[in-house]
Amino acid sequence: MRELIHTEKKNSLFPWGTSRRYNSYGDFLNIKFGGRVQKISIDGGFTCPNRDGTKGTGGCVFCDNRAFNPPYCDPGKSVTQQLKEGIAFFSKRYRKTRGYLVYFQAYSGTYSDISTLEKIYYEALLFPEVKGIIIGTRPDCIDSEKIELLQNIGEKYFVAVEYGIESCRDDTLRRINRGHTFSDSVKAVKMTAEANIHTTAHLIFGLPGETPDEMLEEAEIISELPLNSVKFHQLQIIKGTVAERQYMENPGEFKIFTLDEYVEFIIAFLERLNPGIAIERFTAEVPGEMLAVRPWNNTPSEYITRMIEKRMEAQNTWQGRLYKHKKTERQNNYGIFS
Repeated sequence: MRELIHTEKKNSLFPWGTSRRYNSYGDFLNIKFGGRVQKISIDGGFTCPNRDGTKGTGGCVFCDNRAFNPPYCDPGKSVTQQLKEGIAFFSKRYRKTRGYLVYFQAYSGTYSDISTLEKIYYEALLFPEVKGIIIGTRPDCIDSEKIELLQNIGEKYFVAVEYGIESCRDDTLRRINRGHTFSDSVKAVKMTAEANIHTTAHLIFGLPGETPDEMLEEAEIISELPLNSVKFHQLQIIKGTVAERQYMENPGEFKIFTLDEYVEFIIAFLERLNPGIAIERFTAEVPGEMLAVRPWNNTPSEYITRMIEKRMEAQNTWQGRLYKHKKTERQNNYGIFS
């Protein structure tokens, strides 16, 4: 591993090869594809085992898929139709796009039989503009047969699997009706990484019962997993969810960050995070009318990212500055040991 130098860094390249103070997933994609590629969310008509009664009903306490599904993303439409509409929309907005990554975002994108998954995935890949697929799913919805399917697709296309880990604490996972354990997450991440499939983890900050110090400890925990990238998400209290009722009954159980608190928390988290893990995003956005609590007044994610970068510059810090690495044999896409 190229050692991070814990001295001043000004206008120099960091281990991920850019002067940006964190390892950006967007930069990784630009390098890999030689320019901008755009995600297109697709609803494949999946559900989840904690919704259909297999493990539970009602889903996670915070979940309402309408909060992040774009208008064209409709399970009543075929994958082909959704893709046509998505490409038509983004081709006008981003004229220099070099291709598209199809993102199976809604619910659990591996939660079906293998023949159905094969049909859905390959239908998306029929489009010549499509460079690969990204599959959002749960760690308890993967097995060796599905990994083999994704490996086969990965021989020709980019394939990434994004696991909703949400928390490293089993007591939190029980409280939010997640229906799986952190050990399930570790097993799924390792299985996927061993198959040489791009592996992503999704974490939520502000879940009930967790303190900021406990959330910060997760940086060290996930740093030792063979992850290529992570996505961060501040907890948002969506109207009509179980989380809204719980918050109204006992708001003290939740950590609702102010914007300034969240920026400082993210910087502290990044400082402790393995520099070989790329960052996909710091926040999530939900239409304002869907939020029961609006502490940030719908501040756009792009603005928050700029805040984080400017503050990191002012503090002369960077991702991994405080990371205590454990050298392993696995390297990420930039040649940095993870």
